[in-house]
Amino acid sequence: MFGSELAEEPWIPDRPQQNFGDEGPRRLSRPYPRPGQTGQVRVLVVEDERLLADTIAEGLRRFSMAVDVCYDGAQALDRVGVHGYDVVVLDRDLPVVHGDEVCAAVLRTGGEARVLMLTAAADVDDRVTGLGLGADDYLTKPFAFAELVARVQALSRRARPALPPVLERGGVVLDLPRHQASRDGRFLPLSPKEFAVLEVLMRAEGTVVSAEELLEKAWDEHADPFTNAVRVAMMTLRRKLGEPPLIETVPGAGYRFGS
Repeated sequence: MFGSELAEEPWIPDRPQQNFGDEGPRRLSRPYPRPGQTGQVRVLVVEDERLLADTIAEGLRRFSMAVDVCYDGAQALDRVGVHGYDVVVLDRDLPVVHGDEVCAAVLRTGGEARVLMLTAAADVDDRVTGLGLGADDYLTKPFAFAELVARVQALSRRARPALPPVLERGGVVLDLPRHQASRDGRFLPLSPKEFAVLEVLMRAEGTVVSAEELLEKAWDEHADPFTNAVRVAMMTLRRKLGEPPLIETVPGAGYRFGS
């Protein structure tokens, strides 16, 4: 599961104008990253059209986001009561529990999650009603995937304190807007997962980050706590960073990014 993720390169849809909606998602490709990407964003996608939901989740994960998926409102209520999300991409017309009720539940948690509501209804009154329920943004189907990503990124910035756009430590420069990394001027071809792990370590500013914390911030809820995904990602990240080594293993505690 995780091995294939580690091999992936940064990705965007090959045609920014491609639409997702009634006709279903079309094939995606990944030539290069789009400016404005950020890591460490946790998203919940709630959509009863499984193919659409899974395709949205796959696409957002390739922008270094941790994404969970629900196919009905009842599942969504369980998730929002347990996990802290930055953004909830919410289909309004859901089975079991309506999207309006899920939106209200997100607000009741008192967290910082922002709601991007999806609907096939393009009527102004529907949009006004959705926003009146507490949604932060509204997107009608069919929609361009590039626009969905941009809206999720914008909402995630509003959900958390402003973060520096470029991190620098030990000769490593992590450019979040461009989703690029370098060491001593040498470009680092990091996968989305490696990029997210490196961001978590660099933000820790020399403190130890446990494997559990890395799983929480860089993977989704289906990550097995007993998996070797963190170890594999750390191995490939260390190899790409090169010598001298910058990531220290602290036995029994986790990992630390040195200077």
